Amino acid sequence: QVQLVESGGGLVQPGGSLSLACAASGSIFSINSMVWYRQALGKGRELVAASGVTRSYADSVKGRFTISRDNAKNTVYLQMNSLKPEDTAVYYCYAVITSRRGDPPRGYWGQGTQVTVSS
Repeated sequence: QVQLVESGGGLVQPGGSLSLACAASGSIFSINSMVWYRQALGKGRELVAASGVTRSYADSVKGRFTISRDNAKNTVYLQMNSLKPEDTAVYYCYAVITSRRGDPPRGYWGQGTQVTVSS
């Protein structure tokens, strides 16, 4: 069993900053990639930032958001600066994880954390 637990969401004013964290636990042999998605009310799920072999970002967050990983802690972070009202969404962590040597990698989702940018 693998679990992803996100933390760090909340309410922030426009121009402010928030930091999200997603910790993976359970049966983990290796983590191939860890990704942040978001879903605004009434919209589809959007990829925000990915950390695998390289880092990549949605155009809408480039220069404002930074993804990083602590492999020793099986944790991925998302530092969000210069937040805008349009960043308001539920942010989800997604990880591709191999549970045991020789097993095929599988994808896992966290439960999501709400980020609200409003004055």
